[in-house]
Amino acid sequence: MKKFRKVLDGLSSSSPGGVASPSCGSAAGTPTAHAPTPQDIHVQETLVSENFQICKTVRHGFPYQPTCLAFDPVQKILAIGSRTGGIRILGRPGVDCYSQHESGAAVLQLQFLINEGALVTACADDTLHLWNLRQRRPAILHSLKFNRERITFCHLPFQSKWLYVGTERGNTHIVNIESFVLSGYVIMWNKAIELATKAHPGPVVHLSDSPKDEGKLLIGFESGTVVQWDLRAKKVDFRIYYDEAIHSVSWHHEGKQFMCSHSDGSLTMWNLRNTARPIQITYPHGKILKDGRKESCKPILKVEYKTSRNSSEPYVIFSGGLSYDKSGGRRPTLTIMHGKAITVLEMDHPIVEFLVLCDTPYSNEVQDPYAVVVLLEKDFIVVDLTQSNFPIFENPYPMDIHESPVTCTAYFAECPPDIIPILYSIGAKQKKTGYSHKEWPVSGGTWTLGSQTYPEIIVTGHADGTVKFWDASAITLQMLYKLKTSKVFEKPKAGEGRAGELVEEDPYAVQMVSWCPHSRLFCVVGISAHVILYRFSKHDANTQIVSLEVRLQFDSEDVISPSEAENNPCFSDPSSHSPQPPGSPGSGTQDSLPCLKVKSRPVRMPPGYQAEMVVQLQWVDGEPPQQITSLDINSAYGLLAFGNCNGLTVVDFLQKTILMCMGTLDLYGAADPYQRLTRSPRKNRQSTSGLTELSDNQVSMDMERSKSPTSVPYPSSLHYDPRSMPEPVASLRASHCSPVFYLLDNDHVNGHCTSPTSQPCSVGKPRITGVPEGPRLTRRGPGRPPFRKAQSAACMEISLPVSSHTEGGHASRRAMLQQLHGVSMYSHDEHHTTSYNWSERESRENSFSRSRSSSVSSIDRDTKESVTTLQFGESYGRKGDALPTACLWVGTSLGVVLLLPISIPTEEEERMEEPITMGPSGTVLMLKGSVLRFAFLDCGGALIQSPYEVWRDPNGPEDPDRPRRRKLINFSPSSSQEACGDGHLAVVCSEKQAKVILMPTQAVLFTHNITESSFLLRADVVSVCNSVCLACFCANGHIMTLSLPSLRPLMDINYLPLTDLRIARTFVFTNGGQALYLSSPTEIQRLTYSQEMTDNLQDMLGELFTPIETPEAQNKGFLKGFFGGNAQTFDREELFGEAAAGKASRSLAQHIPGPMGLENMKAAAGGVVGDLARARIALDQRGERLGELEERTALMMNSAETFSTHAHQVMLKHKDKKWYQL
Repeated sequence: MKKFRKVLDGLSSSSPGGVASPSCGSAAGTPTAHAPTPQDIHVQETLVSENFQICKTVRHGFPYQPTCLAFDPVQKILAIGSRTGGIRILGRPGVDCYSQHESGAAVLQLQFLINEGALVTACADDTLHLWNLRQRRPAILHSLKFNRERITFCHLPFQSKWLYVGTERGNTHIVNIESFVLSGYVIMWNKAIELATKAHPGPVVHLSDSPKDEGKLLIGFESGTVVQWDLRAKKVDFRIYYDEAIHSVSWHHEGKQFMCSHSDGSLTMWNLRNTARPIQITYPHGKILKDGRKESCKPILKVEYKTSRNSSEPYVIFSGGLSYDKSGGRRPTLTIMHGKAITVLEMDHPIVEFLVLCDTPYSNEVQDPYAVVVLLEKDFIVVDLTQSNFPIFENPYPMDIHESPVTCTAYFAECPPDIIPILYSIGAKQKKTGYSHKEWPVSGGTWTLGSQTYPEIIVTGHADGTVKFWDASAITLQMLYKLKTSKVFEKPKAGEGRAGELVEEDPYAVQMVSWCPHSRLFCVVGISAHVILYRFSKHDANTQIVSLEVRLQFDSEDVISPSEAENNPCFSDPSSHSPQPPGSPGSGTQDSLPCLKVKSRPVRMPPGYQAEMVVQLQWVDGEPPQQITSLDINSAYGLLAFGNCNGLTVVDFLQKTILMCMGTLDLYGAADPYQRLTRSPRKNRQSTSGLTELSDNQVSMDMERSKSPTSVPYPSSLHYDPRSMPEPVASLRASHCSPVFYLLDNDHVNGHCTSPTSQPCSVGKPRITGVPEGPRLTRRGPGRPPFRKAQSAACMEISLPVSSHTEGGHASRRAMLQQLHGVSMYSHDEHHTTSYNWSERESRENSFSRSRSSSVSSIDRDTKESVTTLQFGESYGRKGDALPTACLWVGTSLGVVLLLPISIPTEEEERMEEPITMGPSGTVLMLKGSVLRFAFLDCGGALIQSPYEVWRDPNGPEDPDRPRRRKLINFSPSSSQEACGDGHLAVVCSEKQAKVILMPTQAVLFTHNITESSFLLRADVVSVCNSVCLACFCANGHIMTLSLPSLRPLMDINYLPLTDLRIARTFVFTNGGQALYLSSPTEIQRLTYSQEMTDNLQDMLGELFTPIETPEAQNKGFLKGFFGGNAQTFDREELFGEAAAGKASRSLAQHIPGPMGLENMKAAAGGVVGDLARARIALDQRGERLGELEERTALMMNSAETFSTHAHQVMLKHKDKKWYQL
C-alpha cells in the first residue's frame, strides 16, 4: 500500500485540480462535491497470484474428424475417437468427458474392458494405451509401442485379460491387459495359410473368438482369406478363400455360421460344416442386368448379423453396397434387412462407423438388438430398432453446434435467473418432432448438479445468419433458443443486381452480437454491413420492421493536401462538397443501395426475439460498404452505436432516427493527435458531406422524422464546443475502400480476411502520376476483392506468427494482417508504413516488406483509422465536469480514446419527442495498438455496470389503470460511493498496454505494457473471487490476468503454443473465472483461470464408472453353476502366460508405464512416503480380495441352501416308498 500511495503522489502533480462548468446534460451551477484526486483513491486489492490457475473444464460439440466408436453394454457408456488423438466418452446427460493423447496420433480403434472401468485405444503411431475410467478425469495406466509392425485390428473377448492384436504383416500378437506386455504366443501369417499359397494374405482386418468355443480364433485377411485357428492345438481348423476382399465378419450367436462383407458389394454366408463354398451369396443393392451380369456395387464396409428373441428372422445391418449407377446422386446409406423387409436410411454425411446395441454382453446368447449408433463425419445419431419405422432418438448432447459454421461467440455468466426458463419455454416450441418415445440408450455414469452453480448462457452466431442461445450452467450445454436473422430480409433472386452476386454466398453471416440479459435487448451485426435490433416478447405479433439506411463512407483521397493544411489542418472546406442524391450521375449502379432488402410488408413474428429495426450501410461509387468493426447498445439511453474503418454511427432506436454519422477524423475536432499523411484530392470526384442521407422505404415517416433532429452542417470554426453548439454534426465522405471482411481470390489468400483486433481497409491499386486514369478496376482485380463466401471462425486455420523480440513482434502482426488482407497498414508504434507486394505470391505467407523512406507510394500513405470498440456509460464528458452524464467512449485502431458526452431528456414523454444532443469533446487518452476494451470502476474498486431498462413485454396486454412506463436502473458513479465524492476510474486496454485513468481529471494512475513482442487478441474486465481483474489473451498463446486498479501482473501462463484465427476470433472471458473458444470447427472448449473453480472441478464433473454387477450368462445348469464347470472352459493363462509361451522379443514392442501406473509410482516413491503408499496399495488390494472372497462365500452358501432344499424335497417325496417302488 505504501508503494501504491507513492505512485499516486508522483502522478498527482500533473493532474488538474480545478473544477470547470458542467458539460452538456449536467445541471448548471456550482458543484456540490469535490472531484477526487489520485490521493483520494485507496483501493484494497484482494486478488493474489494464488487465486489463479488455468485448467480445461469441459468440451462441447461434435468430435472433430471422428474415426472410431465403442460401446460398453453393461456400463452403457460410449467412446468416440478422433483423427487428432482425442477421445470423447459420453453417458447420460451431464456425463461428457474429453481426453487427449499427447502424441496427437489418430485413434484407429477403441475397445472397452466391459464393466471394468477401462478402455484400450489403438493409435496410428502403432501404440496401445490403457485408460483408467474409474476417475472423473481418465488417465493412461500403460502404453505399448510396437516397433516393427503396424497395428490394423484389435479384439478383446468379454471377461478376458488377453488382447488380440492383428498387424499389417498378417501376424496376430497377444497382449496381457493387466501388465501390458506381449505374450510369447504369436500366430504367424505363414502358419495360418497353406504352404502352397504363393501370395501374402494381406493385413489382418478381423479378429474374433468363436461364440461356440473361446479356444477358436477367427482371423480375416484383407485378400479374402478367413482362417479359424485352434489356440490350444496351435493349428488351423479350416481355411476359406474368396475372390473379393473382406471388410468385416460377423458371427451368428450359435457359432455355427458367420457372414462376411466384401469389396464388390456382396454378403457371403459361411457354414462351419462345409467351408468349401459359401451357403449364400447376396447383392442387397445389385440387380442382374439383361445380359446376365451383376451390377457393380460399392464395397460394404461393415456388416452386423444379430438374432432376436421376438422374431425368427435375424437382423442384417450394413453400410454401403449401393450400385455405382444409383449412388451417383444418392447420399450415404445404412441398410437394415429384417426378413424380407429392406429399409434403406439415407444419411446427410458419410458414415464413419456404426454399432448395434444389444442387451447382453455375451456373444453366445441371443443378441436382441434394440438400437444402432451411427457415427457420421459431422453428426451422431441413434436409430431405434424396436419400432417398425426406425425413428431416431432425440440427441441430448449439443452435437449440432456446427450445423452452420460458427462465426462468433459470446459468453454471459451470472445472468438473471429467470432468463433461462423463459428462453427454454420459447425454444421448446421450435423443436422437431417424430423422435423415438424411448429414453436415450446411452445412459451410463452419474452426474449431480454442483452446489456452486449460477445461470450461464453462451451465444453463437453462424454463417447462415442463425443465432443460438445455449444454457451453459454447471459445465453442461443445452440448446435454449434459435433465432434466424435471415427472416428479416427478402430472399435474393438470381440476376437481381447486387443480390445476384450474393445468392450463392453467406450474406446473412453473423459477425458480432450484443446482448443485455436484463433488458433482453439483442443486437446482431451481419457480414453485409447490417445491424438488426431485436426485442423479446412472450406474445406473437404482426410487426412492420423499420429500416434505416446510412451512407457511411470516407475517402482518404479527399484529405487535403499539405499546402491546404496550413490553414485548415483537419477538415476540408465544407463548401467544396455537395450532397449527392441517390442514383445521381457519376455514382455506380449500386449507389445508395444496401446489400440486402428488408421485408416491406408486415411480418408475423412468433414469441421470442422479434426484429424491430434494421440499419444498413449503403453502397457508394459501386463499392460495397465496409464491414462493421464495433458495436454497443444501451437500453436505458435508447441508443445504438456502431463503427467501421470509415467512422461512427449512433442510432436512436426509440425515435427510429440516425443521431450521428461522422467520419473518424471528424471525431477529433481540432485536437487530432496525429500528423497524417495527406494526398491531393482527385478531380472529377464528388463526395457527400453535411446531412446524412437516409432511406426509410418500409415505414411511412416524415422526411424530417427520418433525419436526425440534430444534423446540421459542420461549422467553419475549428473549436467545437458541444455546449455552445447543442446540435452536432453528421459529417460524411465517400470512399473507394473495399470491404475488410471479404476474401480475395484463392490464389491470393487462403483464410479469413478479418483481423481479430485492428480493421485496416484495403485500397485500390496505386495510381501512377502522369498517366491518365483508366476505367474503374473490375471487381475481380486484386485491388477490388470480390464478395466471397463468408468463412466461419470454425474454418480458420492460419497460424499467427509470433516473434520473440519487439521489432519482430510488430512486424509479425503486420505480416499476419497482410497475409489475411493483402493491404497496407499504418502503425503509429513505428513511424513507417508497410506494403504488400501482390506479385510475390510464393512468399506472401510469411514475408513482408517495410519502407522507412519518407517518399512513400500512394498505397502506403493510407491512414484509415477504424473504430474498434464502443462503450456507453455514465461518465464525465470533460475534465471539469462535476456531475456524471451519459457518455459514449470510442476506441480506435490507432490507440486513441475519444469521449462523446450525450444529453438525454429525463422525462419519458420528452425522451420520445425531444432531440438528443451529442458531440465529441476531444481526445482523452492514447495507447499503443488498437483499443480493445473499456470498463469503469468506482473509487472503491468495484465494477460499475452500464445502466439498463428493466424488461417489459412490448406486446403485452395494456392495463388502463397502470400506464406502461420505462423503468431505468442507473449505476451512476456517484451512487456507489460516498467517501471519495464524485468520480470513477476508467480501465482502457489496447493490443499492447493497459491504463487506468481517474475521471473527471483524466489523470493516468497506472500504465502497464502487457506485451512487446506480440499483441492481445482479447481483453475483458471480469469478476473473480468477489473482486475484479483484467483478463487478457495474447496472440502468442499466453493468458494473463492483471489486478485492478494497480495493473499488477497476477498470472501469465503459456496456454496455447500456437494460435490460429479460429481461436483468435472466438476466445472470450466471462465472470466467475471462466472462458471459452472454438477449439475445432465443431467443438467449444471451456476453461477456467480460477484456482477456486479448479479445486471444485472434480465435484462438478460426472462419474464415468458406476459399480454394476455383471449379468450372469444364460443356459447354465445348476450343477455347472455350482461347480463352475463348463464344457468349453478355456484357460488363456495356461496358453499365453510366460510359463507356457515364454517372453516376446524385446525389440518387437516397448512397454511404457503411464503416469498413473503402479510400477511408475513404486519407482518414484521412496522413504517413508513410498512405504506408506505401498502399504496403502497393498491394503486396498487385500481389501478387494477379501471382498471377492466374501462374495464367493455368500454364493456358495446360497448354492448349498438351494441344494439342501432340493435334497430335502426328494427325501420327502420318496420316504414312504419301498425300495422296489423307487
